[in-house]
Amino acid sequence: MEEIVNRVAKSPLISIDLEDYLHRGEYVIFDVKQVLFEGLILREKDFRMFLKEHDWQTYNGKNVGLICSADAIVPTWAYMLLVTRMQEFANSVTFGNEQAIEESLIDQAIKDCLQKNDFHEKKVVIKGCGNVKSIEYAYTKLTSALFPQVNSLMYGEPCSTVPIFKRKK
Repeated sequence: MEEIVNRVAKSPLISIDLEDYLHRGEYVIFDVKQVLFEGLILREKDFRMFLKEHDWQTYNGKNVGLICSADAIVPTWAYMLLVTRMQEFANSVTFGNEQAIEESLIDQAIKDCLQKNDFHEKKVVIKGCGNVKSIEYAYTKLTSALFPQVNSLMYGEPCSTVPIFKRKK
């Protein structure tokens, strides 16, 4: 009887599952409209009082998106001040809605993946299934990041891949 050999385990392929690097904390939208005077004007004195009195710990470990749903002009420094208060507690703070939060987290996950692994001249498989919400955005960015480094790039599972790129020797 022949011994069963796991060729996938013995292959030089490196498999990337982006979900291993993606922060999955809760998404929270902070609408600046809630701190505008009559829902239209940002008054600096009132805003600074809000910054002092608000319980910023409610954002602990969360991924926050900053928006303003009112048709108001909000000075850039207001968003900057919000970031300085939330950053101590939140996992991430970005400008925009849930999609902007997701894309920001994907960018960070790719950066973390590239820092923790050496893909130079390697054969890489990007895992094909998962629960990444903005999958097209994620895989486009990941492919762009890996393209200059890898010898070959594939999509799917190590046992069944779709070739994406192979560097000519």
